[in-house]
Amino acid sequence: MTDTLEEVYRREAGRCTATLIRVLGDIDLAEDAVAEAFAIAAEHWPKTGIPPNPGGWITTTAHNRAVDRLRRESTRNKRHLAAHRLRTDSMDPYHNPELDRLDELAGVVADDQLRLMFLCAHPALAADAQVALTLRLLGGLETNEIARAFLVPEATMAQRIVRAKRKLHDNHASYRIPRAAELPDRLHAVLTAIYLIYTEGHTATSGQSLTRTDLSTEAIRLGRTLVELMHDEPEAIGLLALMLLTESRRPARGNASGTMVRLADQDRSRWNRSLIAEGHELVRTCLRRNQPGPFQIQAAIAAVHADAPTAETIDWSQIITLYDQLFALRPHPVVALNRSVAVAELHGPAEGLAALETDAATLGNYQPYHAARADLLARAGRRDEAIDAYDRAIELTTNAVERDFLVRQQAAL
Repeated sequence: MTDTLEEVYRREAGRCTATLIRVLGDIDLAEDAVAEAFAIAAEHWPKTGIPPNPGGWITTTAHNRAVDRLRRESTRNKRHLAAHRLRTDSMDPYHNPELDRLDELAGVVADDQLRLMFLCAHPALAADAQVALTLRLLGGLETNEIARAFLVPEATMAQRIVRAKRKLHDNHASYRIPRAAELPDRLHAVLTAIYLIYTEGHTATSGQSLTRTDLSTEAIRLGRTLVELMHDEPEAIGLLALMLLTESRRPARGNASGTMVRLADQDRSRWNRSLIAEGHELVRTCLRRNQPGPFQIQAAIAAVHADAPTAETIDWSQIITLYDQLFALRPHPVVALNRSVAVAELHGPAEGLAALETDAATLGNYQPYHAARADLLARAGRRDEAIDAYDRAIELTTNAVERDFLVRQQAAL
């Protein structure tokens, strides 16, 4: 039951929170109500069984708890009337005049989660805080998973999220929903949040499974919805292409025994050709627009991988050129790390290691850096250093499947 409840939480918490924010118009109240509903579920479901619609059960219970809290805490007639409306409208926000702005955006963005993502991308917040708050409230990610994505300690990220929520509350942002004309200015934060949701789904920070299909599936759904909504935005198209091309490899990322298979060793005949075809068409659409952006370039890199019939025929020179363009637009150490791996494939592990060491200080606690370095050291014949690098990578790995893969790689030395 604990595992089932955790699965429901990971799958439904973001959706339920988004729905409750739309209905209640209060982020803190919605988040607290959903947390309380899951606590009630943990108490009752072992006795009564899992309801047919767990997400609906959680949302209804959270809504009722929020209404009860409003009634308890109300000292003014207006708050009593608001609680009464919430109860009698059966979660229909359209009869609550305080939520008129929510309704305006609902006419433009029909999806609850996507609509609230645009809310969290509030201009009162710093760009990183916009994304972090979105991931925590609506993306189904825990604070440690968000911290890993931003290369900061968990405590630092927790403080950022608390400050962001407080700032939204102080600015009464729950009721200042962006109008359609404001959406493009908030698009980058929403795209980044969707991308990081997919990234966590592609390789989970922790747990017994390499992937979290609930997150990757939801990210692709949000990406498709966003492209339908903003079909003239090339970066939205680029993000969807990137996710589809990356997702196409999922069937080949593990073998029959559940062991992780790295990209170079994957059986490409198992890649999903329909997703590749769709991704390629979206990349071509981006190329015709001629407005390159970070997500479009990453999609182009994924397309180069998908074009190669074997690992030996990958055009690494083209990939390095694309990474150079990406770094010019987004000078980030993870981009430099990925470029270093491409350099090693084209020019050998020694040159890859030289490029890799440039960001050693910045990426000192980033597991993929140490895993890539260990692999390159092993390929360069520097066995003892490789073993030490694997030790550090294994120490930083909290995903069981990934850790097992690294242990096997180290043992092979």
